[in-house]
Order: sequence, then structure tokens, then C-alpha cells
Amino acid sequence: MATLASAPGRKPHGRFRLAVDIGGTFTDLVAVDTASGAVVRAKADTTPGQLDAGVLKALAQSGVPGEAIEAFIHGTTVVINAITERRGAVTALVTTRGFRDVLEIGRANRPDLYNLAYAKPAPFVPRHLRFEVTERMTWQGTAARPLDEDEAAAVAGSIAAAGVTAVAVCLLHAWANPGHERLLAAILRARLPGIAVVASHEVSGQWREYERSSTVALSAYVQPVVAGYLGSLAASLRGQGVIGPLYAMRSNGGVGSFERAARAPVSLLESGPVAGVIAAAELGRRLGNRNVLTLDIGGTTAKTSAIRDGEVRIDTLHHIGRTPSFPGYPVQVPTVEIIEIGAGGGSVIWLDGADGLHVGPRSAGADPGPACYGRGGARPTLTDANLLAGRLDPGYFLGGAMPLDPAAAERSLARLGAQVGADARAVARGALRYATAQMSHALRLVTVRRGYDPRDFAFVAYGGAGPLHATLLARELGITRTVIPPGPGHFSAFGMLASPMRGEAVRTVLGRLGRLDLAAAFAGVERAAAAELGQGTQGAGDVQVARYAELRYAGQEHTLEVPVPDPRDPAAIAAAFERRCLEAYSFRLDAPVEVVALRVSATAPAAGLSWADQAPPGAVPPSASRVVDLDPYGEPRRVPVLLRAELADGRQVRGPCVIEEPAATTLVLPGQAAGQDRAGNLVVEELP
Repeated sequence: MATLASAPGRKPHGRFRLAVDIGGTFTDLVAVDTASGAVVRAKADTTPGQLDAGVLKALAQSGVPGEAIEAFIHGTTVVINAITERRGAVTALVTTRGFRDVLEIGRANRPDLYNLAYAKPAPFVPRHLRFEVTERMTWQGTAARPLDEDEAAAVAGSIAAAGVTAVAVCLLHAWANPGHERLLAAILRARLPGIAVVASHEVSGQWREYERSSTVALSAYVQPVVAGYLGSLAASLRGQGVIGPLYAMRSNGGVGSFERAARAPVSLLESGPVAGVIAAAELGRRLGNRNVLTLDIGGTTAKTSAIRDGEVRIDTLHHIGRTPSFPGYPVQVPTVEIIEIGAGGGSVIWLDGADGLHVGPRSAGADPGPACYGRGGARPTLTDANLLAGRLDPGYFLGGAMPLDPAAAERSLARLGAQVGADARAVARGALRYATAQMSHALRLVTVRRGYDPRDFAFVAYGGAGPLHATLLARELGITRTVIPPGPGHFSAFGMLASPMRGEAVRTVLGRLGRLDLAAAFAGVERAAAAELGQGTQGAGDVQVARYAELRYAGQEHTLEVPVPDPRDPAAIAAAFERRCLEAYSFRLDAPVEVVALRVSATAPAAGLSWADQAPPGAVPPSASRVVDLDPYGEPRRVPVLLRAELADGRQVRGPCVIEEPAATTLVLPGQAAGQDRAGNLVVEELP
């Protein structure tokens, strides 16, 4: 078991706010002393079979006593893992008569238009577990036909006989009036004790029957898994003496109580990664940059997001597992927009049928992990390639807590190279070039593809492998300044401590802009957002409200979201929409503007947090220099190795060199210089 703690052998004293982020390879912990600002960091292997075991091991490694934890915040992969691995509950769906197959019909549009072998996503609820009831609600919210309660009771009996453990309820136009859906859910809950029943109006206030059905089906599918996991983790934490409130990081960039998360688990889809984006946005504000481009590379994936004008971009429709050839599964959940690719440290290097080299998306995970971990893994990974290129020190991985095996890495790469007549180092170099191309493409998707110049952004890199690749990517994109925050290997966990309590509500509201009473329409959405925020936020402080509207030109299908500072000023809203159209599509129309949906975020600021690094520096690297492959900016050569803490005095170092810290390594290229600012951020700049 690999572990890393900032202060081994010392038991911290004081009161702490503590966050734990579960990744595909490692579980990260950050605790901050609420009085002194002192930081404690720990890292333990993720335990896929029993995720809470990794959490408890990281907690034990940190040395923070349970009774000293004032608040516990958790980012978890349990939801996305249950969906992608199809390990959720056996789920039934109850819908309006005639709409049983909406979940399977899906959408006619598809991402890979010319693929003759295209197959639609297999629904999570098979047809024999989809049931119909007689009722009809119109889109205006009036009852055209009442719910047949006797039929509903008979459906409950059929569900009980089917042996399911979760039920999703999605009636037509429940977004406009959930009356029938509430009644049906009550009947099912009364007749199906012990079975989770989730109604669509409880997780989504938006229209579109396929997306709505998919959202509630997936929420019901993971609800027993998440409720069981959070319940088990809560019991374990209480057993460790933790008496403070327990929170979960949500996909919208805020935190909410464990209880709320268990009721609406689909809101935890991107639980961990969004915290890093929220923290990067705040770091950008502190640095005077309202435009921030993030790079988060962990053990399984590389993730990026673009923050414009200080606003974290939130999508109200997210697609799970979407790729250029697969449409994924839609969920109507406010989610911080993140582009994610399978190019993390544990991503497997492989050859296709034409001997073409690839990296990911399959990962070696935490067990057995990369070949160099020495746990029986035989497949080469990006970590193995970085190790063979000299960019990682085998004796200083995780600050020396987890020695790596260079011989095992070389053997795994040599086996792959033998298939194409190349040696291990050539394969490593090719894999690193391929990964750089993949990552730069992802960065361009959130910038150049949308008409933004990446050189106009502050480039913030974090994650265990983010600093290792950041300078290569910055040069590839023409970015001259890269910022590595303190503790980059734990930055997403730190971001949870910086994230506000957040209530979010989205409602479909249809009408012509200028004719619709937006102030009245927003009032209901604001009440819903405030009610959600109220879950476990007593004494949270001043609440800030932000309003947004999804708009389109009359006759269009899709929408653009704009902020709405004043709902009583339709002219200003229309002007903001036209600016977004020009920015996104380079056109505007002389046509009426329609309102499609309203979104309100209600946030209560997080407790004050010191952004200056106050963690111990870690052990000294075992060597003052080593041979590093600088491809494509130079051949392998011996370069200096420095401890990041050595730059705390404000001095600058010129590349090429390697800067080490306990949970991350930064590569500084020839023609670059690195130094630390007053807050402890490592800044790498291109020399003139």
C-alpha cells in the first residue's frame, strides 16, 4: 500500500476542515487547520472493491484525529463507476401509456453519421422491466386524463414480482405539473417497501422526454449503491470519532449534505474533477486572471476546462461516456463543463491491428497498476514511459514512499516494441508524443474550437501528472506562462475545501422574451434553489444568487445560456444573447428570441481558507541530477533536480531542469524559467 503524508510521525493538533478525493489510482486527502491555516496532505491507494477503505487509510495516514474534524467533504467516483461498469441496481421504469419505448428510441441524431455499424446505446432498463400506466398531463400542466390508481397498484404488484431493487418514474410532462407523478410515486412507495423509488420531477425540472427518462433511470439505477456507500462511509467516519457534518462534492461545483447526495446521487457524476476547476477559477481571480485554462492529469484521465470572465461554464445537459463515435447517456444535471480523455498516468500503451501506437483509454488502475509499480502489471502505461524517459525518479515517487521499478517498465515497453521493431525507449518517446497530441487536442476543444485563443488564458496545471506534461503542452499551444499551485497532486481535494455550499434549480419555462414575466418565473426557480441550498447549510453565511436563461431564436432547436442580472430588462438580455451567438457561431438573426429554461444558483461561501502553502517540504530527492529525455526539444541529457521548496526564497532557475515535490514532478524545458510567487505557486515562463 503506497501512502504519502506531509508530516509523517507527527499527529496534527487543532480543528480541521478535511476533504478526500477518490481517483482511479490514488485517494487524496487535504486537511486545513481552521486556526493556523497549516496544511496536512496524505495519499493512499484507491481500493476499488471497497472505496471507503482507501478513505480510512488516507485519514489514518494523515494523523488528523476524527474528533478534530469540523467538516468532512468527499469527492467520489462511485456514481460514474457504477454506471460505466454497469454495477447498479436492477431497475424498473414506470411511464405514461404509449411511452414505454422512449428510453430505447432515444434520438435520431448521432455523433458518427457515416458509421454503418452504429448501434444505439443499450438502455439501462430492459423492455420487460418498463411498465405503463394510464394518465395524461398536457404540456401546459393541465390534467387531460387522471391517473388510473387501480392500474398503478397492479403495476406495483408486477414490479414486486420482477425482483427489482429500484424504480424510476417518468410521466409525460411531469416537468409542467408533477401531480400525477407524485401520486404514482406515493402508491409505489407504499406497496414496495425497501425498494428505492425515484420520480423524475425530484431530479429534473426540464422538458424533453428521452433526456428526462434517461436522467431518472440512471438516478434510480445508482441510488441503492450510493446510499449504501455513503451510509457505510458515514458509519465508518462516526466510528473514527468524526462528529462534524458530512458533505459530498456535486457536479455543479458546490457541496451538499450526504443526505441530499443519497437522494439525488446523479448529481455526483463529476464529483471529484469539478473541485479542481472551482479552485483553479479562484486561483485565477487571486492572480488577476479572469480567463483560466485548467489541466488536471491523474492516474486514469486528463481533464480540462476553460473559465471565461471568471465564470465557470455549467451545462444543464451532460452526456455520460460520450465520445466522437458514441452519443453517451444524457442526464439533465447542472455539471461543470469538463473535457476528459483517457490519458492519465495509468493509461495503457497499446498497438492496434495496423501496429499503430495508442495511449488509453483503458487504464491499469490502482491494482495492478503500471508495470513499474511492481504489483504484477505487465502492460506498459504512460507512467512507465515517463519513468524510462527519466522524467520521473524511481526513488522519489510519492516523495519516496513508493519506489518504482525501472526494469519492469523497460521490459513492458520492450515487449511492445518487439512487435514493431523498436526498442523500449523509442516506444516510450512515441507514447509521450502521442499523449501530448491527445492532451493538446482536448485543450483546443475548450478554447480554439470555441473561438478563444489559449494564449489569453492563465494556464493552471495540477493532478499528480499535470505538472509533468504542462510545460510541453504550454509550448505546443503558444502559452508563455504556466502556474502550478501548491500541492498540485492534491489540488482537487483542496478545491473541495474552497467550494461553496450550492443549491441549483433548472426549470423549463417557455415563452417569447419580452412577453414572458421573467421576474415572476424566476421567483419559483429561486425558491427551489434556496430550498436545495437549505439542506445542511444552517449558519452558512450570506447567500449569493445568480440567474441564467437558456435562449434561442424562434424556430431553432438548441439554446445558449446567458446570465440575467436583471430579469426586468429584456433588451439587455437579448443583447447578451446576441453577443453569445456572435461569439459561438459568428452570426445573429433578425428574429424573435425565445426563453426555453431558467437556471438559478444559490451559493453560501465556503469558510475562509489560506491559499499560501504551509505544508512541510518533504524529503530531499535522492539525486541532484539525472538524465532526462527532453524530446521534442532536445536529446537525453543530464539536468539538475531541485526540490520545490528550494525556490521559496524567490530565486529563478532556468531550464532544462526537474522540480520535485512529494506528489508531483514539474519538467522545465530548455528556454523556460521557473520560480515561486509569494503564495507558493510555481510559475514557469518562456524566456524572451
